[in-house]
Amino acid sequence: MITGRQIKEILTHPNSLTLYRIGAVPAIVILLLFPNRVSTFFAALLFSAAAITDYLDGYYARRRGLVSNFGKIMDPLADKLLVSSAFIMISSLGWVPAWIVCIIIGRELAVNGLRNIIIQKGKDVSASWLGKYKTGFQIASIIPLLFHYPYFGIDLHAIGSFFLWGALLFTVWSGADYFIRFRKLFLS
Repeated sequence: MITGRQIKEILTHPNSLTLYRIGAVPAIVILLLFPNRVSTFFAALLFSAAAITDYLDGYYARRRGLVSNFGKIMDPLADKLLVSSAFIMISSLGWVPAWIVCIIIGRELAVNGLRNIIIQKGKDVSASWLGKYKTGFQIASIIPLLFHYPYFGIDLHAIGSFFLWGALLFTVWSGADYFIRFRKLFLS
């Protein structure tokens, strides 16, 4: 019989949290297929909860000594899947310019390819402070953009659009920084 403690360990295991983030993606997409105040509200809440697991899985992995190769590869992939899916859906609704989404997703794919090369060479692929700001601004833009509709007189779409420009800036800057830092690896 499984105890409450065992269930808690499973639910807070870093790799489980990564898998929850991946599992949230289809639900967010489905909610955004029928955009209205209720579905976008729940999509924003689900995205927010999934974004929190990004912090928690790293925290638990370091704290409990559970850093794994699975986590090193799947954690950034889960982040990219979550963010890219949300951006694609809000772009398909016409809530953000598609060209910005193309730049953000293009950078994510390019850096992910570079990360694979870096891993094969046995080098550290930790995110820089620019990457952390990029992620923060992307999440800070997506959440209000998902809410989309005004609540309590607050134009959440305008707030999300403001943070989107910061996300675009840090996306390009951190992508360029990544390639500059590791240019020797892909030239050899």
